[in-house]
Formats: sequence, C-alpha cells, structure tokens
Amino acid sequence: MVVDIGGGTTDVAVISLGGMVVRSSVKVAGDKFDDAIIRYIRKKYKLMIGERTAEELKINIGCAYKRDEDVSMEIRGRDLISGLPKNIIVSSEEIREALAEPVHEIAECVHSVLEKTPPELAADISDKGILMTGGGSLLWGLDKFIEERTNVPVKVAEDAVSCVAVGTGKALDFIEKLEEVKISNY
Repeated sequence: MVVDIGGGTTDVAVISLGGMVVRSSVKVAGDKFDDAIIRYIRKKYKLMIGERTAEELKINIGCAYKRDEDVSMEIRGRDLISGLPKNIIVSSEEIREALAEPVHEIAECVHSVLEKTPPELAADISDKGILMTGGGSLLWGLDKFIEERTNVPVKVAEDAVSCVAVGTGKALDFIEKLEEVKISNY
C-alpha cells in the first residue's frame, strides 16, 4: 500500500503483481495544510499571514501527532484590527490543532482503501506496512497518526519528496511494456 501526499492531492493505492487493486484520491494535501494554518491564525489571533509563513510553520513546527516536547516559532503578520505588522509566538500544539481536519481526512481515505482491500492483500499489508511518499508525508507524526488509526505499520520513503518522480523516470525505461498493460480504472 502506497500513500502519496503531494501538494494538491493525496493518492492511496494498493498495488499487487504490478497493478492497482484498490485506489482512492482526496483533494487534501500540503496546500490544504497551509490553508488550514492560515485560517487558524486568522481566527485565533486576528492576524493575516501569507502562504510562505504558513509553509514555514508547517515545516518547522507542524505536527499531526502530539509531540513529547512542545516547540514554538515566532511569526510576523498583519493585525486585522489595527492593520499594523505584529509578531506572535505559535506552538506546535496549536499547529496540530489547525491541521486536525485535513490530517483526519487523509487518515479516513487510507482507512477506506484498507476496508476495500481483498482480505489476502490486507493481511500482507498488515505484515509489510504502508509506505508514505510525497512532501506531505514529512509532516511530523503523520506516520504515527495513520499507524495508530489503522493498526498497520507505516514507513516514510527514504527520499519522500522526489521518489515518485524518480520512479516515473525509471518507468519510462519500460514504456513498451507499460503500453501493453490495459488500465481499466481510468
């Protein structure tokens, strides 16, 4: 089972014998994480921040699972009441709260695919685990969150950000064989 969390979508697929058995996709990924952070900061602090600041928060202190030690980060934005620049300190626990909804949607998509997976393959997945790829999979604790939700071991790919692109490039070396395979799901 592979979970690819990119910028715009999360794709979940069970692959067996070179083909997809079950798949699902949800339009929740890195960009929705950023949007959720922006909305949270605007609602809680009445502060407008940009996408770059939201991305920095996500990368530096963002988490999907409770951290042992809370970390924080100072950010600057525009106060919506006074219109002036303002600095605030945001904690990782606050970012976890901000990301709760999109993280739950991704976990629900993974759970849904597991439910639709044939029993023999589901047993293999519970032994071998789930592989997460894409930049969104690097969100701290997302692997633990999905593992806790599904009771299936979860691993993040070594080079999660570029492994899908590298794999696609390698697949092009076998384009003739790929053309022979009929894809009925698309």
